[in-house]
Amino acid sequence: MAKASEKAARTSVWLESKAHRRRGGGGQPSGLDRARIVEVTVRLLDAEGLAKFSMRRLAGELNVTAMSVYWYVDTKDDLLELALDQVMGGMRLPDPDADEDWRDQVRALAREYRTLLVRHPWVSALVGVFLNIGPNNLAFSRTVQRVVRRTGLPAKRLTSTISAVFQFVYGYGTLEGHLSARAAAGGMTVDEYFQQALSTVTAAPQAADVIQESQEIMAARGGDTVAEMLERDFEFALELLIAGIEAMVTRERGA
Repeated sequence: MAKASEKAARTSVWLESKAHRRRGGGGQPSGLDRARIVEVTVRLLDAEGLAKFSMRRLAGELNVTAMSVYWYVDTKDDLLELALDQVMGGMRLPDPDADEDWRDQVRALAREYRTLLVRHPWVSALVGVFLNIGPNNLAFSRTVQRVVRRTGLPAKRLTSTISAVFQFVYGYGTLEGHLSARAAAGGMTVDEYFQQALSTVTAAPQAADVIQESQEIMAARGGDTVAEMLERDFEFALELLIAGIEAMVTRERGA
């Protein structure tokens, strides 16, 4: 195994003057550009997942050779980083300067991030792998910071607050995305997959007590479909976090 010192340290496609570069010289395939490559990459990742993605598979979808793709991106990692920032641009961000309550803006940001993670399950595996300093991610981060500043918490509490909200959303959206992906892989709806999984687990004697308690809790929660149950849980958990922020603002002001 190669030593760490023998490996070239990877930074970011956004730091290496490659984000918008195409290699010089002739031989580039006609009708191909980076925007189309990234677009098809996102489509493949959505349809087949990160594990099945390869430059060869991408080239086949584009109907070009794998080497043709490398006229526009140097590595698979560069392409994944570009794809990550591309989908982050699909989030609708509130205006921190608008005359709007910070609570509503936190809710909006949390819902948009959750939707992103569920719609593109491969995103959660890439968050944190790269520096994530593409323009769309920076716009999201900047908006989050400015909205959370409006809560009235002191600067020393802002990173903890951001972590509490958006790490919750990351975990919730990641698990929800996994559920959807596993159901799709089995050719089932999420409700069908959930019922099958519940039946399978219920048949295990060692899990009987826990499953019975879980079913009672789920019945009390309400919701006829998995989507409704997930929605109710997410919204209530988000309200708990907002209430916690309000409580901490009061505590900090009284300190």
